[in-house]
Amino acid sequence: MSIRLYDIAHGRAGDKGNTSNISVICYDAKHWDFLERELTPERVLDAFKHIAKGPVKRYPLRNLKAFNFVIENALGGGVTVSLAQDIHGKSLSNVMLAIELPEPG
Repeated sequence: MSIRLYDIAHGRAGDKGNTSNISVICYDAKHWDFLERELTPERVLDAFKHIAKGPVKRYPLRNLKAFNFVIENALGGGVTVSLAQDIHGKSLSNVMLAIELPEPG
């Protein structure tokens, strides 16, 4: 069995230049350790491989039961040069939340 990240967390995306910044916030604190183990930078980069070259950095925010992911080389060169429909990458949290994970134990 598996779940999608959106089953246990929500997200918010932002940008700076050619870098996407996506926060993942647990609905319930009990899932934080699970996400720390399963939602790795490598797994995130794999989910974004169709648009991002990386690298991906993960910043854990234990007190908030959240993570901040910084995905470099993800916005087609940045807002001023990108031909993408969503040049700011605001919809990229949907890509993140669709990541498939094993069922939490």
